[in-house]
Amino acid sequence: MSRHAPFTLTVPVGPTDHVLGPDHAPVTIVEYGDLECPNCRQAAPAVKLLLSSFENKVRVAYRHFPLEGVHPHAELAAEAAECAGEQGKFWEMRHSVTLNASSLSPMTYDRLAGELGLDAPRFSACIAADRYQAEIERDVAEAMKVGVSGTPSFVLGATTPGATVEGQKIVGAQPFPVFEARIKALLGEH
Repeated sequence: MSRHAPFTLTVPVGPTDHVLGPDHAPVTIVEYGDLECPNCRQAAPAVKLLLSSFENKVRVAYRHFPLEGVHPHAELAAEAAECAGEQGKFWEMRHSVTLNASSLSPMTYDRLAGELGLDAPRFSACIAADRYQAEIERDVAEAMKVGVSGTPSFVLGATTPGATVEGQKIVGAQPFPVFEARIKALLGEH
């Protein structure tokens, strides 16, 4: 069983977050993840099922929390996903990277960029420039500020005016019913 703790997200979900689901959804989930983390890969199906089961009632925002001490390729993986996002393929690169997490390297990102149909020179230039390093560092600082220490960690709560999230933190690759019960409670469904 997951442990739920009171939690307030101090940084609103905004334009730098990658979001699935409608802005007007009454429930927001913010995932802090590490693209090299096997537990994050295990959590992905539950998150996908939440979006389809609670259509128009849930949105999911993703923020990076690369655990460099455990996953030496995680920060570059985050950079690759962000650079793919410049070309409208953040979620596709995120998915591809997590599927290839056991063999990440610069060549892997180049191969995945090709498979996703990205403009290869633009993608490579983005990574070489470390264009998203500051944004990734902001995600990490926010995560640490609110007590995230492992991945995946989820902030789950009611969306309030200004797109902030007040709710609870769920840690680890929890099964769908754990999230489902919490979302139903937030929606007033029993």
